[in-house]
Amino acid sequence: MIANSDLVLVAGATGGVGQLVVAKLLEKNIAVLVLTRNEAKAKQMFEDRVAIAVGDIRHRNTLSTVTQNVTHIICCTGTTAFPSSRWDFKNIFQANNSPEEVDAKGVKNLLAAASDLKRFVFVSSAGVLRKDQFPFNLLNAFGVLDAKLEGEKAIASSGFPYTIIRPGRLIDGPYTSYDLNTLLKAKTDGKQAVVIAKGDDLNGQTSRIDVANACVECLFYPMSENKAFAIINSGNKSTSTNWEALFAQLA
Repeated sequence: MIANSDLVLVAGATGGVGQLVVAKLLEKNIAVLVLTRNEAKAKQMFEDRVAIAVGDIRHRNTLSTVTQNVTHIICCTGTTAFPSSRWDFKNIFQANNSPEEVDAKGVKNLLAAASDLKRFVFVSSAGVLRKDQFPFNLLNAFGVLDAKLEGEKAIASSGFPYTIIRPGRLIDGPYTSYDLNTLLKAKTDGKQAVVIAKGDDLNGQTSRIDVANACVECLFYPMSENKAFAIINSGNKSTSTNWEALFAQLA
């Protein structure tokens, strides 16, 4: 179980889910180390309330000192499923920021740089075990689910305790242009409850806020350790989410 003396490294911290993860950790008074390629952006977003390490999971040599004293890693990195400007093409045949570079090789680089972790949390995707089924076969046209699954397998075989989270289509946000105060106040839109299940059988939408909540809350519950689960929003929502009861379903 995580303690206030622990240090959580958040990779992808300025992205749609990652920035919410940082806010949720700060709410719980957990020390945060943000891994970012853009130090100025991170400083502006998190208002000097986090430690910042400049590095790039695509380049292992930039991570050699980043993970010192880190007890937990939450990896929220990712790129678009289909070719876009975010892929940062070297040429028509090769991209610097493709799913393979980020979700497969990048995750392996992060694992290689880590030591003595209490937990590695990875935001994967629904459909990684259903890549040949519609609509996931379309989503995987350029290999995003292949890369996510390769990252998952590396995590599961790393020897580190882990939690793999497989959300459906992401809604709520992203909050990229917002300040920290807005992030701290972010609440799930709508009135749908959180639903989780072992494996990869759920279909639907998932709030980025609830994905971020799951990333943080799982650190407090040993029953979520070494588990991979799907998460969506469905059904009537109660006043608060009982994460202990949800994670108990994974036992």
